Amino acid sequence: MKLLATLIVSTSLITSLATSVVFANEPAETAAPAASAAAKVAKPDLNAGAAKFAATCAACHNADGNSAIPANPKLAGQHPEYLLEQLREFKSGKRANPVMGGMVAGLTDDDMRNIAYWAAAQKPKAGFAKNAELVKMGEKIYKGGIADRQVPACAGCHSPTGAGIPSKYPRLSGQHADYVATQLTGFRDGTRKNNASMSQVTAKLNDKEIKALADYVAGLR
Repeated sequence: MKLLATLIVSTSLITSLATSVVFANEPAETAAPAASAAAKVAKPDLNAGAAKFAATCAACHNADGNSAIPANPKLAGQHPEYLLEQLREFKSGKRANPVMGGMVAGLTDDDMRNIAYWAAAQKPKAGFAKNAELVKMGEKIYKGGIADRQVPACAGCHSPTGAGIPSKYPRLSGQHADYVATQLTGFRDGTRKNNASMSQVTAKLNDKEIKALADYVAGLR
C-alpha cells in the first residue's frame, strides 16, 4: 500500500509539473504574434497613404492636405492619432456625416492609418483672421475663457499657439474659420455628438463668440 501511495503521489507531481510547464510556456508562445502585430500597426505605409489620399481625399482636402475650400478642414500637419480616430468614428457612425461616412465606408483600418499619417506629415499652410474686432474677443476667450459662465480657456487643451496636444486634442492653428465655426456650432446644437467635453463647453457660447473664436484660431501661428 505504501508503494502504491508513493507511486500515486509521484504521478500526481509529475502531472502537475507538466501542466505547470505547459501553462508557463503558453504566454511566451502567444506573446510573439502579439508583439509582431503591434510592430506592424506602429509602421504606417506613407506611400500607400499618399496614393489612397489622392484617390479618396484630395478632391475635397487638396492634394497636399491644405484644403482650399473653407467648409472643408485642412488636414496637413494634424496629429495622426486624432485624424485616425475621426476617420474611425466617421466609419462607425459615432461622428455622423453623410459625405464622410460614404467616403470612408470602403476604407480598411490600415487605409485610414496610412492616410492619417501621410496627411500629418504634410506641411500645413498658415491661415489668417478676417475681423479685427472679433479677433480681440476670440483671443480673450481662447486664452482666458469666460469666468462667469465657467467656460475654460481653449488654450488649456489646444495650447496657446493652437498646436494642440498629440493624440488627444487637435491642432487648430491656421484652420479655416468657416469649418471651425461649423464644428463648434455642431457641438453646441447637438449635430456633432462625438465629444461630450466639447458639447458642454460650447453649450455656454453664443453665435458671436463662436464666430470670434473661429476667426481667432484661423490666424494663430
